Amino acid sequence: MNKKERPKEREIKYWQAISEAHVQSMERNERVFIMGIGVDDHKGIFGTTLEAYKKFGKKRVFDTPVAENTMTGCAIGAALAGMRPVMVHARNDFMYYCMDQLCNHAAKWHHMFGGPMRVPITVRAIVGRGWGQGSQHSQSLQALFSHIPGLKVVMPSTPYSVKGLLMASIEGDSPVIFIEHRRLYDCTGPVPEEPYTLPLGKGSITRIGSDATVVAFSYMVWEAIRAATILKEEGIEVEVVDPRSTKPLDEELILDSVKKTGRLVIADTSWKTCGVSAEIAALVAEKAFEYLKAPIQRVALPDVSAPTAVTLEKAFYPGPLDIISAVKRTMEKETKRLVPVFESNLAGRAAYEKEFTGLFHEKEFMGPF
Repeated sequence: MNKKERPKEREIKYWQAISEAHVQSMERNERVFIMGIGVDDHKGIFGTTLEAYKKFGKKRVFDTPVAENTMTGCAIGAALAGMRPVMVHARNDFMYYCMDQLCNHAAKWHHMFGGPMRVPITVRAIVGRGWGQGSQHSQSLQALFSHIPGLKVVMPSTPYSVKGLLMASIEGDSPVIFIEHRRLYDCTGPVPEEPYTLPLGKGSITRIGSDATVVAFSYMVWEAIRAATILKEEGIEVEVVDPRSTKPLDEELILDSVKKTGRLVIADTSWKTCGVSAEIAALVAEKAFEYLKAPIQRVALPDVSAPTAVTLEKAFYPGPLDIISAVKRTMEKETKRLVPVFESNLAGRAAYEKEFTGLFHEKEFMGPF
C-alpha cells in the first residue's frame, strides 16, 4: 500500500478513539446502543460516551440503575433479540455481581442451542490503579473471564488498537469482555479517521528485539517499552509483544518471538497466581521449551489486595524497573557485570513516578468514575 492509499491518520487520545468507535459503530448499525451507569453523564465515562450521547440521545445512550446483575441480564436479552448492546461497567470490580449472567448465560447460549442463538454483547470494563482506588476498585479480572469458554477477552493498549478492536467486538457475534486500563485514557497515538476493525486474537510486535521477549498486556505494554528503551542503552535488545487479547490468544506470535530470542518475560496487570501470565508461561513451556535459554520470568501483582495509600501503591504495582530486573534475570550470565539502572536509586525511581500525571489531574475528568 502506497502513501496515497493509506487511511488518513491523526494523533488522538485513547478515550477519543473509544468515543469515535462508538459513534461510527452506531452510525453503521442502528441496532447498536450503549447502556450503563453514568454513560449519559456530563463526564461521559472519561469522555468515551459523551459524543455518542450528544448525537444519538437517550434512546440509544442511557443510564441504568445501580443493579449490575439485572442490567447485564437485560443487555443479554437484547442481544438475543437481535440488538447489539455495549454495556459499560465503569469499574470492572462490579462485574463480580454479573458472573452468573455473563458466565452462565451470555457465554453458553450459542453452545447450548447448537449454534443458532448468538449473544453479540460488548461489555466495557475499566480496570487499573488510579488515585487511591484501593482493594475493591482497582482489580483487573481478565483471568477470571478468560477461563470461561464462550467469552472473548480483549485488552487494547493503544488508541489505534482500542478503536479497531472495539468496532470489531461490536460487529462480532460473540460476547466480549473489553478491558480498558484507566492509565491509558490520556495516551496519544495515530488513529485513522475512517471506520476499521482489527481481528480479535491477533496481536502485534510493538518493538523488535533479539535478546529477550516481553509479552505485555494493556498498560504494561507501555511500561515494557520504557524498560526496553533503558535496556537498549546497556546493549540489550528487547522485543515487546502485545497480544491485544487474552482470549483468543495469539499463540503463534508469542511462540515465534520466544523461538527467536530464547528468553521470556510476561508482564500482566493482575495477580500472578493462576493469572494470564501463568497461562502464557505454560503455553511456552509446552510448545517452545527447547528454545528457552533461561527460566521464564513473570511481572505481575503480588498475591495480596491492593493498598489505598499512594506510597503503598508505588510499592505494590510493578513498572519498568521490575521488567528490567526480570529481563536481566533471564540474561544473568551476560549481564552480571552491568550496573542495574535505577534499581537502587530511590531518586531515579521517584523521578520516574513523577513522569506520569495522566488525565486524573484534569478537572473535566474528575468524579466518581
